[in-house]
Amino acid sequence: MEGLMLARVLRDLTPHLPARTLGWVFPDETTAALLLDGVGNLVLSYRPPQPVVFVSRERLRGDPHNPFQRFLANRVRGDLLRAEQLKLDRVFALHFAGETGFVDQPPTRLLFEVTGRNANVLVLEEGEGFSGRIVLAAREITGSRNRFRTVRTGGTYTPPPPYQKLDPRTLTEEEARTLAALPIGKWRERLDGVGPLLSAELARRANLAPAEAPGDRWPEVLAALRSLVTDPTVSEGVMHEGAREAARIEKAAQLRKALREPLDKRLTLVTNQLADVTRAEAGLDAAAQDRTEADLLMAYAHTAEPGAASVLLPAFDGSGEVPIALDPQLSAVQNAEKRYTRARRREDVYERLAEREPALRAELAEAQARLDQLDAASLEDLEALAATLQAERPEKSPYGMRFTTPGGFEVLVGRNNKENATLTHRIGRSLDYWFHAQGYPGSHVLVRTGGRDLALPDILYAARLAAAHSKARGSSNVPVDYTRIKFVWRPRGSPAGQVHYTDQKTVFVDGTLPEEER
Repeated sequence: MEGLMLARVLRDLTPHLPARTLGWVFPDETTAALLLDGVGNLVLSYRPPQPVVFVSRERLRGDPHNPFQRFLANRVRGDLLRAEQLKLDRVFALHFAGETGFVDQPPTRLLFEVTGRNANVLVLEEGEGFSGRIVLAAREITGSRNRFRTVRTGGTYTPPPPYQKLDPRTLTEEEARTLAALPIGKWRERLDGVGPLLSAELARRANLAPAEAPGDRWPEVLAALRSLVTDPTVSEGVMHEGAREAARIEKAAQLRKALREPLDKRLTLVTNQLADVTRAEAGLDAAAQDRTEADLLMAYAHTAEPGAASVLLPAFDGSGEVPIALDPQLSAVQNAEKRYTRARRREDVYERLAEREPALRAELAEAQARLDQLDAASLEDLEALAATLQAERPEKSPYGMRFTTPGGFEVLVGRNNKENATLTHRIGRSLDYWFHAQGYPGSHVLVRTGGRDLALPDILYAARLAAAHSKARGSSNVPVDYTRIKFVWRPRGSPAGQVHYTDQKTVFVDGTLPEEER
């Protein structure tokens, strides 16, 4: 359901508000219907991927099928005061007055996200606008399911981020003229409340092909758009073609998102590494200052009082005295050596990072170019790229449980000592990564990277697998060691699965399984 269609339903409903409510019925487990006196049933169908809201005069029945529907029936009560839509977005709120009785029910808001596969219905506390505390949600969305947005009972609801699009209800001739050179099929990218179906209907009413720009015929398109605002219904032929196009767009969006994620992560990592170069370069000034002070301390060490917290020494260029802070526990020479060591460390860090800077900048440019290419790619190009990447993945092993990290690397988890030994000593290559819960018996976890480095989300994902498949399962703050396979070996005469390792790093994670298991 698209924004203009939703606006039409609310526009027809508004003249009847406030309206007396006569109770809820529930035809199925994802449909709620509110009987309004003198109006009919306001039907909220929130089953993904095609949620919808409409007014029906049909007689509907049904008791609550789940706890959320029981909550609606018992707690969302009183007159329906008003309905408001977030701009022309697919989000609207119903405001209820609450009611007094044996058990008083406070005023509430019912918020419906009519957003395809992310459809949701939420009960919010009384308030204005589209934010507030969530009293109950039809679908709980945790961080393990969506890393960018959570919807939890008791949490705070955050509406979709603001965006800038033209409102077709108030579109002026000047604004329409600015769109004249844009193919009519792309007007929906600039118009609020217009999706694939209404975009196809707009082209039909304007008698233009979707790929055709209106040019001098923009007044005809503006007239067609105004008729669409008044009556956003879609003809049968457009409905079938638009549904097909909508499915293609949805599939392309899912593929694009999946292909973008590892690139976005790599882009962030490279950007942070370049920032490290900048910080290290700034540290060269501090290193130069350390060396100057160390030279002065070495030259005038005999004049420094033992145990002093500072000293004034003459500058080599005769410009005056230089104040130098001292560690009273150290001699002047030891303070100088401490400064030399700190200066060398800063200089070494800069040299090491500066050597990588050209390669990092090239990698940054390549990642950005690939992201731009993804944004412009057609569905066919995205499918071909996804197939290519799938074919390039490491060959799957018949051993161990299989998972995939957020960055797309295959993870194998041993289920017993024999599989642990096989993964670590036969399947794993020298530059693959190996994880194990520190100090707990458990599975060996192998991440097959083909020699590539792991980003932090991949490290934390594999570490959680290692913690969850160990005696620390269910615990919090579990230490997990990880290192390259080449630093893991089996002591002579030891049983299968027992290893020693070096060059490890440690992260602390919860001993719970990540969401996506394969």
